[in-house]
Amino acid sequence: MAYTVLARRYRSRDFDEVVGQASVADTLCRAVEQNRTAHAYLFCGTRGVGKTTMARIFARAMNVSEELADAEGIAEAIMRGDDLDVIEIDGASNRGVQEARDLIAGAGLSPARCRYRIYIIDEVHMLTTESFNTLLKTMEEPPEHVKFILCTTEPHKVLATIQSRCQRFDFKPIPRHLIVGHLKEIAEKEGVDVEEAALGRVAELGNGSMRDALSVMDRLMAAGDTHISMEMVETSLGLPEAAVVDEVISGIASAQPGCALEAADRLLAGGTSIDQALAALTEAFRRMLLLSTCGLQTEVLDLPLESRESLMEQASRFDPPSLVHAIAVTESVARQGRLGASFRALFDAAIVRLSLASDLIDPASVSPPVEMAAKKKRSALKPAEKASAPDTTAKPRERASSLPSAQPAKSPKPPKQATEGLEEMWNRLHAAASTRAAKATFAEVQPIRFDESRVVVRPLAGKIPSMVVERLTKWLSDAAGRGIRVEPEHEPEPEPRKRAQSSTAIDDPRVDMAKDLFDATVIDVKPGSGKQGDNQDV
Repeated sequence: MAYTVLARRYRSRDFDEVVGQASVADTLCRAVEQNRTAHAYLFCGTRGVGKTTMARIFARAMNVSEELADAEGIAEAIMRGDDLDVIEIDGASNRGVQEARDLIAGAGLSPARCRYRIYIIDEVHMLTTESFNTLLKTMEEPPEHVKFILCTTEPHKVLATIQSRCQRFDFKPIPRHLIVGHLKEIAEKEGVDVEEAALGRVAELGNGSMRDALSVMDRLMAAGDTHISMEMVETSLGLPEAAVVDEVISGIASAQPGCALEAADRLLAGGTSIDQALAALTEAFRRMLLLSTCGLQTEVLDLPLESRESLMEQASRFDPPSLVHAIAVTESVARQGRLGASFRALFDAAIVRLSLASDLIDPASVSPPVEMAAKKKRSALKPAEKASAPDTTAKPRERASSLPSAQPAKSPKPPKQATEGLEEMWNRLHAAASTRAAKATFAEVQPIRFDESRVVVRPLAGKIPSMVVERLTKWLSDAAGRGIRVEPEHEPEPEPRKRAQSSTAIDDPRVDMAKDLFDATVIDVKPGSGKQGDNQDV
């Protein structure tokens, strides 16, 4: 007898057996009990969350009753997907107009044995626009014996006119703990002993999809071992070893780049790709960030208590900004490495950068775009402005010394000590800018005057956004322990053009003649273009 995969063998057969979709199952069950089923339904959700299974269970509930002669056989046929009155159609391979016309023609036929003729169209978003339009009228006013159940992973591709004719149900990704519980039940029925950590890892790999998790379990059980350990999961699936990933993180936390690099090398030597290693580090930093910011009991992270406590111990060696920085670095390297030929070099550099993050002045990212933006802004300035603008592409310490000295224009010169203190404070904050947002904020402006409690700044390009002024004001006030104002430089408003008034022109006899001749009134006097001095205002 041919082997049947776990995903098919343990497919849910009743509303109560569907894992992770209790609200949808309860609503559909009540609709059947109250005989209030609609003519069309749209089931939306990612792969493997139970859309097609729910459609079959729903169709069986509508079509199978105790009065049927072969109720059990019909129910089995519906759950297999080969019943005469419950027709399953793959939208990907039957997407043309002709298939839609055939469906409409079949819809006119009465059901062979059951109450309804039900069409389950899987991957309905693959139908062409013409096919959707062909179905519109039938879906809006179908025969009384016809029901439609549409399933899709991409609802945004289904025409709005189709969606408006359906009752929509959104299937959520299945939580990790529910997948773990279901896998444990299946393992017991199969006579396989699976470690709790291994079950959790398989559930994580399912990523909210029960079918994907069962496929991974099938692969592990195919090894023929009656005991599945965490080590077996990592070896069989080629996953990064959790213990080695912990060693890399420990080296980073201890600011020992050599230890971190050696652990990372062992990770790659064990068959883990650089992509997988970066993904494992990113996920570990993410979990630590959630625990350090939300606490040990947070529901945001779906992990058992034992794993949470181990992660919390690691997370205590970092602060949240460092973890945010680590996630940004690993994600940036993963993205850039796929585009270049030096992926390993970027990976090693990222490990060292994370290990020495506290010693680096600018740990915003591996290749921050701020420097390029600053260069573009400087190139757009006039020569005189460019000469006085600070070079934002220089190292932070160099840029701090390039700021101009305070030169108040019209107000009395403040005490020297207070002015220099505010300027030094600006330079220190500028040099310590360690995030993209902070660097971009300082790159927007150039300080031109320092007063006792005020800094006047000039935009390097365009206008200064209000958000930049607010940030600088807060940073300087917090650093000084008193209120500091940051004010944009105000450009002098142009004087309104004065209209030339000439009593000589108004009193000219020719003007009086024109007024009498045309019954006119003098409204305005403008300078003339003639060369005769006395008549230039006429």
